[in-house]
Amino acid sequence: MQSWWVLLQQQWHDFWQINVSERRWELPFAAALASGLPLFIGAYFGHLEYGLVSSLGGMTFLYLPQTALAHRMVFILCAAMCMSVSFLFGLAVSHFPAVMVLMITLLTIVLTMLCRYVQVPPPGTVFFLMAAMIGAYMPVDIIDIPYQVGLLFMGALLACVVGFFYSLYLGWRDVPAKAIPAAEADMRLVLVDSLIIGVFVGASLLLAQLWQMERPYWVPVSCAAVIQGINFRAVWRKQLHRIIGTAAGMVLAWLLLSQSWNIWALCAVMMLLNMLIETLVVRHYALAVVFITPLTIFLAEAAGDFSAVNNIIQARLWDTVLGSVMGALGGYCLHKLSLRDWLAQRLSSLWPLRNFKSETLRSVK
Repeated sequence: MQSWWVLLQQQWHDFWQINVSERRWELPFAAALASGLPLFIGAYFGHLEYGLVSSLGGMTFLYLPQTALAHRMVFILCAAMCMSVSFLFGLAVSHFPAVMVLMITLLTIVLTMLCRYVQVPPPGTVFFLMAAMIGAYMPVDIIDIPYQVGLLFMGALLACVVGFFYSLYLGWRDVPAKAIPAAEADMRLVLVDSLIIGVFVGASLLLAQLWQMERPYWVPVSCAAVIQGINFRAVWRKQLHRIIGTAAGMVLAWLLLSQSWNIWALCAVMMLLNMLIETLVVRHYALAVVFITPLTIFLAEAAGDFSAVNNIIQARLWDTVLGSVMGALGGYCLHKLSLRDWLAQRLSSLWPLRNFKSETLRSVK
């Protein structure tokens, strides 16, 4: 009993801890610019709905690594392609709801394998999966799919341009580049982790569908965001931060959604939210989630009707709770070495894995 009390005290102390970060204002500003410019362009031409799709592509900027310029640009261009393919995949499976869970599970496995192999830092697969899930619940005719994917890809390319000039600025400021991380050599880690994450993300979507949740696209995204903690304690902490941050963010979202925004003010608010998120996410995750909540609602709903504000808020809260709980369960399995080693042994009997060894799998990095 005493150990549980000590654990709760430690969690309470950790929740209020503000992390020290060397992140300067330039990166959040550039990230907000990459996702905000498409909004203003869409508003100028009277098609905010197009700007919202391109703004989602602008999130590609968050995958810009801190490496040498040549590697940065190749990496972010690959991220732009992954973002576009994920969105295309989501739009396509939206017309085949009977196999949506299976397809999203397979997509998550493939994306996680790719990100684990090249060791993509946070946000990892989260924004790729977000693009797929928003696409999966967009009311788009099949004939309009290429047009929508083109809009997102243009936003992603704009993010690459912003990333290029941001990198030139860092070079001008003599900011040292980091070394390129080596590819993961142990394919057991890549396959086993990807299978566990994919299964729990798919299961979270299946539960959301079985419970007939109104806007289930956020459930697998929350699950993926939580499950990617570096250890189980980090998973639990992230789950707690996400639920509490979302609850507080609902109040902010309700206040923002209740206002009668003109199109330019809405674009400015979304850009400001993005800048606040990138400033806070490395310092305190729960505080960042407070602003993530209204931003993601705007991205998914801004072109629609805000008259049912209470329904939107309530749906997002339950989506986050379900996704976070599934993410915590998945995190437990992901960090249980005996289970991961057993899965690796089964996989090796079906498909001989390169660099497979008999030792127990090491913990997730």
